[in-house]
Amino acid sequence: MSDGKNGITYADAGVDIDAGNELVERIKPAAKRTNRPGVMAGLGGFGALFDLKGAGFKDPVLVSATDGVGTKLRIAIDTGNVDTIGIDLVAMCVNDLVCQGAEPLFFLDYFATGRLETDKAARIIEGIAKGCELSGCALIGGETAEMPGMYEDGDFDLAGFSVGAMERGEELPKGVREGDVLLGLASDGVHSNGYSLVRKLVEVSGLGWDADCPWDADITLGEALLAPTRLYVRQALDAVRAGGVHALAHITGGGLTENLPRVLPEGLGALVDLDEWALSPVFKWLAEAGGMDQAEMLKTFNAGQGMVLVVDAQAAQPLTDLLTKAGETVTQLGRIQKGEGVSYLGSLA
Repeated sequence: MSDGKNGITYADAGVDIDAGNELVERIKPAAKRTNRPGVMAGLGGFGALFDLKGAGFKDPVLVSATDGVGTKLRIAIDTGNVDTIGIDLVAMCVNDLVCQGAEPLFFLDYFATGRLETDKAARIIEGIAKGCELSGCALIGGETAEMPGMYEDGDFDLAGFSVGAMERGEELPKGVREGDVLLGLASDGVHSNGYSLVRKLVEVSGLGWDADCPWDADITLGEALLAPTRLYVRQALDAVRAGGVHALAHITGGGLTENLPRVLPEGLGALVDLDEWALSPVFKWLAEAGGMDQAEMLKTFNAGQGMVLVVDAQAAQPLTDLLTKAGETVTQLGRIQKGEGVSYLGSLA
């Protein structure tokens, strides 16, 4: 080792270890609020421990999911509105887990940036903690990477990782058959898919993120398009436990057209009646801004349906009542029939 006369430090290279430590301390209370049965330790270790027996499982099967929020991040970065992007990150993972019949147990995040801004990072991670809290999932660890030279000033990236479990034999999809009913749970907007196209359509429109929202004068366009992905975990699990649910499909990239077939056995398809619900204003605006046809809308966006349950016909009304009572807007979209893929009746309006 030299005597260190030049005095160069890690901070001189653009990495502030003290800021990282400050961030960990700041987010500890938010992470603590997400604690649930099974959590064995707080933040700060080299790994995170979780006790499946302590969570109440006897013969569990684990399910894992990972995702990001795509180029929706660009809007959050450009507007500085980063408080809810963490909810999106959690939702994109845990909404997938519940489609397998799993209860989300814990979540880890990866946050990478060129220069760590403690306040901004804390707001992002507090949003992640909020998403975990709303879905009954513990935030038990993560990684903050400060990487100068890898990201432009102010830019950041996010990835999420979640693990869930169900008792052996309760995996979904299971038992899907002809005549089953499709129950759609309304989305809260675009959620977290298709934002490369959204950004292109906004560019074509000539509007900025700070412009008045064309369909809601009380907020800006940027605020409207950052509406977080809806979390369906607690409601969907209650429906599964009530009985009669054969499958769930999280309507993400690919829309209804691509996601419904993922939960259907060979030889069965879905018939969806588009006249059963009205297209929400955000999708009407996007369609008009880009002159999009119906087929493109249905395979790019969720078109107003964020989660679809495939249920026994006899259970359709009781499950509709249960989900409505839980605060969901439920639509009977159609049914399962012989065939392949998704067929449509009517038109989006």
